[in-house]
Order: sequence, then C-alpha cells, then structure tokens
Amino acid sequence: MEQYILIGFTAFLGTLFAGGAIVLAKLLSFRSPDSLHKRQAYECSETPIGDARIRFKVAFYIFALLFLLFDIESLFLFPCMKIFRAVASGAAGAVTINLLYLELFGFIFVLFSGLLYAWRKGVLVWE
Repeated sequence: MEQYILIGFTAFLGTLFAGGAIVLAKLLSFRSPDSLHKRQAYECSETPIGDARIRFKVAFYIFALLFLLFDIESLFLFPCMKIFRAVASGAAGAVTINLLYLELFGFIFVLFSGLLYAWRKGVLVWE
C-alpha cells in the first residue's frame, strides 16, 4: 500500500508542477492587442505573399507519416541486432536462435508488407 501512496504523491507533484508552470507562464506572459502584424506569417523579414492558410495535398501528410513510421521501425532493428548477436554468441540465456530468427523475420516481414501495401496504393508516388 505504501508504494501506491508514493506513486500517487509523485503523480500529484508532477501534475502540480506542470499545471503551475502553465498558470505561471500565463500570468507572467506579455500581452499585446490584436493587430494585423500579430496574425501575419513570419517569413524571414520578407512581406508574405498570399494567405498562410493554404491547403496542402493529403499525400504530403501521408508520405511524411510513412517516413516516420519506417524510420522508427528501422531504428528498432538496432536493438534487435544487438540481442541477435548476444544470442548467437551464447551470452543470452534461454532464448534459442530459431525463435530469434522467427521473431526477426516476422518483424522484417511486417515492415516490408507495409511498404508494399503503401506502394500498391500509390502513396509513394510523388507528383
């Protein structure tokens, strides 16, 4: 029961700290009246051309999400390879090399099946 009290107290302090920082920033922040310059987009001290609220194609957003997805999934391959090396050298305990091969190929299969699906749907075509 004592651990739950410590967890609750830590959560309370974290909430108090975050909420206090937000309230303090709101109270101490500089406020200026609304003006045309305040709502204008900043473009390296150049006068903006057109409206800042233009519509982008959804394909750009999907392409960026796919990049993040595959980038993060490829980063997960590094710890997998570290574990694979430990198992192959015999440093890991009860994990067998066959199970590790199965998990690693399953991970790579899911990664490449997602890539093939996106490719077939035409998401990777840049126009």
